[in-house]
Amino acid sequence: MVEPVGNHYVVARPVYSENLFNEEHEKLHRYHKSFWDHLKLYFRCSLQRVKKIALGLFPIVSWLPAYRFREWILSDIVSGINTGLVAVLQGLAFALLVNIPPGYGLYAAFFPVLVYFIFGTSRHISVGPFPVLSLMVGGAVIRLVPDDSAGNGTSMNISALNEERVMVAASVTFLSGVFQLLLGILQFGFIVIYLSQSLISGFTTAAAIHVVVSQLKFMLQLPVPGFNKPFGIIYTLESVFSQITKTNIADLVTSLVVLLIVFVVKEMNDRYKAKLPTPIPIELLVTVLAALLSYFLNFEEKFNVAVVGKLEEGFQAPVAPDVGVLQKCIGDSISIAIVGFAVAFSVAKVYSIKHDYPVDGNQELIAFGLGNIVGGSFKGFAASTALSRSGVQESTGGKTQIAGIISAVIVLIVILAIGFLLAPLQKSVLASLALGNLKGMLMQFKEVGILWRNDKYDCVIWVVTFLAAVFLGLDIGLATAVAFQLLTVVIRSQIPSCTVLANVGRSDIYRNRKDYTDIYEPEGVKIFRCSSPIFFANIEFFREKLITAVGFNPLRVLRKRNKALRKIRKMLKKGQLQVTPVCLICMANHTYESDEELDNNRIEELDQPTNMIDLPIQINWGADLPSGITVPRVDIHSIVLDFSSVSFLDFSAMRVLQKTLKEFVRIDIDIYIAGAHEGFLGKLERCAFFDEEIKPSMFFLTIHDAVLHILLKKDIASSPKLKLAEEKSSSNDYIIIPSNGLRSRECTV
Repeated sequence: MVEPVGNHYVVARPVYSENLFNEEHEKLHRYHKSFWDHLKLYFRCSLQRVKKIALGLFPIVSWLPAYRFREWILSDIVSGINTGLVAVLQGLAFALLVNIPPGYGLYAAFFPVLVYFIFGTSRHISVGPFPVLSLMVGGAVIRLVPDDSAGNGTSMNISALNEERVMVAASVTFLSGVFQLLLGILQFGFIVIYLSQSLISGFTTAAAIHVVVSQLKFMLQLPVPGFNKPFGIIYTLESVFSQITKTNIADLVTSLVVLLIVFVVKEMNDRYKAKLPTPIPIELLVTVLAALLSYFLNFEEKFNVAVVGKLEEGFQAPVAPDVGVLQKCIGDSISIAIVGFAVAFSVAKVYSIKHDYPVDGNQELIAFGLGNIVGGSFKGFAASTALSRSGVQESTGGKTQIAGIISAVIVLIVILAIGFLLAPLQKSVLASLALGNLKGMLMQFKEVGILWRNDKYDCVIWVVTFLAAVFLGLDIGLATAVAFQLLTVVIRSQIPSCTVLANVGRSDIYRNRKDYTDIYEPEGVKIFRCSSPIFFANIEFFREKLITAVGFNPLRVLRKRNKALRKIRKMLKKGQLQVTPVCLICMANHTYESDEELDNNRIEELDQPTNMIDLPIQINWGADLPSGITVPRVDIHSIVLDFSSVSFLDFSAMRVLQKTLKEFVRIDIDIYIAGAHEGFLGKLERCAFFDEEIKPSMFFLTIHDAVLHILLKKDIASSPKLKLAEEKSSSNDYIIIPSNGLRSRECTV
């Protein structure tokens, strides 16, 4: 019964053990589905399930009929046009990161958008090239088709080199799409949980550093080869600085001017976004101006600058991936698939929370997988979502993926009709535009200080991820980061927080005894909490902490007591001890014998329970023993283990725990386990945890139930009248009455 009394409450109920509570409240024994039951349910076929799968596989069927045409169409058109212009420029710029001709970036900005429109679940992300993925694809391209394979550098050799690189990029993209599709079909959308926010932040920041370094050769127009190997960034910088005197000043000046303009205008867009009806399309303005200046002033001939050149008009026929390339880039494709999905899903989740609609991780994998398969077939490269482009689509009023289709139409117009206008554009301008989109990633350096103050483990994960990705490369760096992150989880769970609790305020609340002054610790009772799952890796740590908390090793005490009993029997046999009603009196002057002599090659018997049946009196280990016999003193009689935070206990830990509890029981210490979660007791019963010494009656609902049971048991043992009352009573109730000032606990029988 619970009765409110002002801002306090009064509780009166029986003291419950787990078994008593289950019996009194008639706990149901539910059938828990096995793995095969779940498998049968998953593959069960019905009309309703087919309809649900179809609607899940084609989300467009759900949202398109509900599209508010009059309210949303204008916003989606405006958003689509803005996003499309940005997508064109980013497609051209990010193609440089892949080390292929810029025109192929338009394919990566077109085909995945069409596929995502049908299969995607996010309404606001803009699908297309992403600098981190482009750089990862470019790493595979450089590894399989290095710069020195161009021979003497003639136009024919360069054309063949570019064609080979395009094929590698398309094959890597195709395979990464296949991996994403398989993960989606197998319902592996949960894999993103293994990439923490700290890991993603550190990884994308490192990728931004790689993007900056990779674009230096276009900004300075230097022939820098690609180094896709550990410490490749060092070799790249060495190559750049060894040729720094050959820098094309025109390209350098153009790059710096474009970067300055882009950064200033983007800062204005951020600062005045509430007042601006739409962000200033600075990338478009800079591109148009740079192309016009380059064309009319003939920069290519006058200053020998590198330009985009003629773009492919129209679409090429789809091609099958190169099987030889697929065999060599499995690792790259897996990394690209996981990183691409993790980044896209993180952005999609942000917008889904902001606009209150669900996104399905498994369906997102299918959508991006199909998008990359189609994009790779048409010689595009891996797509995800760029943060800046998605921000443009959402901030300019985009409501649904209709805006995405409009942006694809803009890209289509460039591919089919006006792509030739971009031919005189300098590559250094595209490189600067690529760097201009990295501000958000580079600003993530601020997170290091925040993480250090709030969670040092996360800070270390960020730093290790960043350093590994920068120096080992993005693929090896990602694998290293994930392995290190999982290692930190193991370390944290291997060294759990273990504390000794005390009653605070004489109520039913128990907290760390070191944190409060108004505490109550029942005499002879230790309350021990472990705030972690207990398994094979931390069970020994748990045991050591428990032994430290109680102040003695139960196995050592048990062995000392058994040795003492052997010695007592031997002395009784020799007549060296006199038996009195209350104790034993030593009659001999010298009774010393070595432990080795007492063991008598029967060391295993010392670990068994003490047996005093053959002795004339029962030994009181807390009283004075005959001279020459010493046993460690034990000042506690009960231990309460708080298992409310123990989510699971594996079989290896179960055996060590059973052995440890038996050691305490054998030296006459009662063990109680409180707050164990549902199913914990059943699992122990199935694993034959209980026997004559360890019994299910040791489990109690709460710490307070266990403590009251201990106090009541102690009172009964010390008072014959209370013992008689206990035999006549049918229940043990406790009442907790918190009040202002003094709080009291009453135990009524």
